[in-house]
Amino acid sequence: MGSTQPYDIKLTSAEITNLWATYMNDSGTICHLKYYLNIVEDKEIKSVIQYALDISQLHVKTITEIFTREGYPVPHGFKLNEDVDVTAPRLFSDTYFLNNVNQLGKIGLNAYSMALPIAVREDVYSFFSQCLSESDNLIKQTNDLLLAKGLFIRSPYLPIPESYDFVKQKSFLAGFFGEKRPLTGTEITNLYTNFQRNALGAATLIGYSQVAQDEEVTQFLLRGKEMANKHCEIFGSFLKESDLPCPMTWDTEVTDSTTYTFSDRKMMFYTTSLIALSVGYYGGSMSMSPRRDIGVMYSRLVAEILKYADDGAKIMIKNGWMEEPPRALDRDELSKK
Repeated sequence: MGSTQPYDIKLTSAEITNLWATYMNDSGTICHLKYYLNIVEDKEIKSVIQYALDISQLHVKTITEIFTREGYPVPHGFKLNEDVDVTAPRLFSDTYFLNNVNQLGKIGLNAYSMALPIAVREDVYSFFSQCLSESDNLIKQTNDLLLAKGLFIRSPYLPIPESYDFVKQKSFLAGFFGEKRPLTGTEITNLYTNFQRNALGAATLIGYSQVAQDEEVTQFLLRGKEMANKHCEIFGSFLKESDLPCPMTWDTEVTDSTTYTFSDRKMMFYTTSLIALSVGYYGGSMSMSPRRDIGVMYSRLVAEILKYADDGAKIMIKNGWMEEPPRALDRDELSKK
């Protein structure tokens, strides 16, 4: 009895969707990293950028092979000759590049950790398992380099308690009236990391808004920058209430270049992808925040960024920039003669 080859088994909807999303993200990442490599001056930072680029190029190659073998159309994604001018002047500093690549590793780790458990076919499972390992390695490399250069921003430290304890008062859950309890370690971690992500996002959108070609896109990106800064202020206010420090911002890591660097389509895709990630991060933070005022705050911010995401999707659809993801058949459409 002959053994069954992996590609003798059809891809599931989850596998196709995760492969498609990975292709889209990595084809866009290649555009960014090629530009970074052309402009970066620090040799150590250049080395981790090259590693990240090698990973993304291998992902695109592997997914192309899987889809081609399956007869499934390879996404258009993003192309070097369409979506980036790698010879454009410097838009961001080397420090921004390093932090951005570090964030790419973290985003990949989250995405692949969700894709791996629902991958059934052997080749797809092996692919996402390898992706997970590569993201882990990328985070380690960039963390080590950030530490070595004195650029790693540590989250606040907590005092060591004398012993364990149990919650005795219902006021532990309160937050709107009366005395508010200090933040828990989980709440601090989420507020701190959400601040960091928004600070880096604000710097990204400043740079994007300077080089955007379409006025509507420019205004959309500027609106996103203001929103990210406002969210940083909100997260910072909670940290300051507990006498905790806030992370630094990255606005100074953006140059004054206004020369075309990335296509409007690429920048809109990246921005809307960051919004989608924020919804997930905020949702997770809300579920881990027992203090009611913090939960309500995250709920309000999620509603705000969902509206922003909807407006971004409308701009992309209007300009024919949104590539349609894998979807089920429309049976009603098929039945029309």
